[in-house]
Amino acid sequence: MKWPAQRMLSQQGKGFGMFEVAARLEGEGVDVIHLEFGRPSFDTPQHIKEATKTALDEGVVHYGDISGDTELRKSLASKLREFNGIPASADEILITNGLTQASMAVFEAGIDPGDEVIMTDPFYPQHPAKVGLVGGHTVTAPLVKDENWRLDGAALEQAVTDRTTMICLINPSNPVGRVFTREELEQVAQVAIERDLLVVTDEVYEYITFEDTQHISIASLPGMWERTISLFAFTKAYAMDGWRLGYATGPEHLIADLRRVTMNQSTHPNVFAQKGALAAVLGPHDPVEEMVKEDQRRRDLLCDRLNAIDGVTCPSPEATIYAFPDVSAIGLSSDEIAMRILEEGHVAVESGSFYGNQGEGHLRICFGSEPYERIDEATQRIADVLGSL
Repeated sequence: MKWPAQRMLSQQGKGFGMFEVAARLEGEGVDVIHLEFGRPSFDTPQHIKEATKTALDEGVVHYGDISGDTELRKSLASKLREFNGIPASADEILITNGLTQASMAVFEAGIDPGDEVIMTDPFYPQHPAKVGLVGGHTVTAPLVKDENWRLDGAALEQAVTDRTTMICLINPSNPVGRVFTREELEQVAQVAIERDLLVVTDEVYEYITFEDTQHISIASLPGMWERTISLFAFTKAYAMDGWRLGYATGPEHLIADLRRVTMNQSTHPNVFAQKGALAAVLGPHDPVEEMVKEDQRRRDLLCDRLNAIDGVTCPSPEATIYAFPDVSAIGLSSDEIAMRILEEGHVAVESGSFYGNQGEGHLRICFGSEPYERIDEATQRIADVLGSL
């Protein structure tokens, strides 16, 4: 029997290829340091786990609300108003199985075959893959690399066609570690309003910002709440990647459309895990601050070490758990360099080309996925490999 629809994007193969090589080496007994996964190395804070255990003991084990736990959504509405400046009510929030499900639901609900979605380049490759799965097309608008990956409103405007339906942002940005300024977001808002486009914004790294960098949600800007779906998750800030909990917020009629998708995918998220998510929202917030402080320490170590290597330039990211060093001066492709680092140094990193045309000449290195001591060891291994090149 012929499989009917094969819209998977070719870029997906690169990431899996790196993982497969790393898994093969580990199967041979090699000590591989994993700096390719976007996962936090920390344990989930204890008060979150205790709330979940209590929910289980109290029998919170049966079907729940298809929109998500009511108390959790009310608490998130308060968080969105106070932290993000987003005027959402509990009825304008949908709890999902991670941000991954939330974004897939947006693309399924909002894209018809042939529609176009604008994304910045570099981009997070899972989003274009999802657009392709529902029959849409991704059009890229390059960030301005020489100006610290500045978001360019003119490039967005140039990318708009009669088939454009939405603009997809990641802010703070994976993979480049930028936090877009209010002025940059205002340029996006101007294009979206003038061209009547929906904006979808992935803000999973909202809490992981360094120094005095301020994260701004585009839905808080004038005229943007009514045309924006904002996506969040508990994954990074609370070290809850395996819990698979996220949420979407936007005007009630848009959230209703997303709910029609998610209720047919998974009915509703895990009910007792949502009690842990509620504990995360209610606090204390000290564990998050401590994890971010440690991420910054790892960032500083990684960037200092990389900048000391001939042919490598690594600006310190403003946010996220990723560095995006420029290795173009070495003279090999990003794929070749990443593979050499894995095969010879036994450190897994991602090739920058996985993240779009502008990613070529770069590597994406996750400094949040391993403890400080392992980052220390990894940078020494990377330096040895790149030094030999």
